Amino acid sequence: MTKSVGNRGLFIVFEGVEGSGKSTQSHLLTRQLDREGINCLHLREPGDTETGEKIREWLQTSSDLDGYSELFLLSASRRALVKNKIIPALANDHVVVLDRYTYSTLAYQGFGRGIDIQHIDYVNMLATDDLNPDIAFLLDINPEDSFQRKQKGTLDRWELENIDFHKKVRDGYLKISENDQNLWTVINANQTSESISEKVWDIVRRHLR
Repeated sequence: MTKSVGNRGLFIVFEGVEGSGKSTQSHLLTRQLDREGINCLHLREPGDTETGEKIREWLQTSSDLDGYSELFLLSASRRALVKNKIIPALANDHVVVLDRYTYSTLAYQGFGRGIDIQHIDYVNMLATDDLNPDIAFLLDINPEDSFQRKQKGTLDRWELENIDFHKKVRDGYLKISENDQNLWTVINANQTSESISEKVWDIVRRHLR
């Protein structure tokens, strides 16, 4: 038997720099929701639609993309995901758990690449029909620490950026979260996965009552 969460569902976003553990935590939350018998859908950006998966491959492998090219490609992927997956799931009273959203574009293309934040805000609004999450988690970690984790795997074009770029991205995330403290929960990612997962679940379950 599944449980209802309300008239619209619940929209949860995980954000963070490369190697922060956000993907792990988004999957752990989805498993917890499954165990509780709550209808949920785990998604990632870019990806999880036919259009999004093609764009994900281009973004990870192309070497001739500037910040604006990244912005427009990410927005096309996001539009497909919001229209075809997120909005229908929320309308069916599901919990949507999303690995990255508009805030990644603000942090990476805005603070990291230097694109005007107002331009990004406008494009994000168009791509999402101004759909905002109910809960946002920032897994915060110093990029120098996070890259110790990533050295074990293959690095994509984002991870190959220099450390100064990733420090700008982190600073951007912190500024974004400071501007809306009712939305954001900032969690120190230098903790065990279990400890972080407990903190995440404590926040989420309050919204399920």
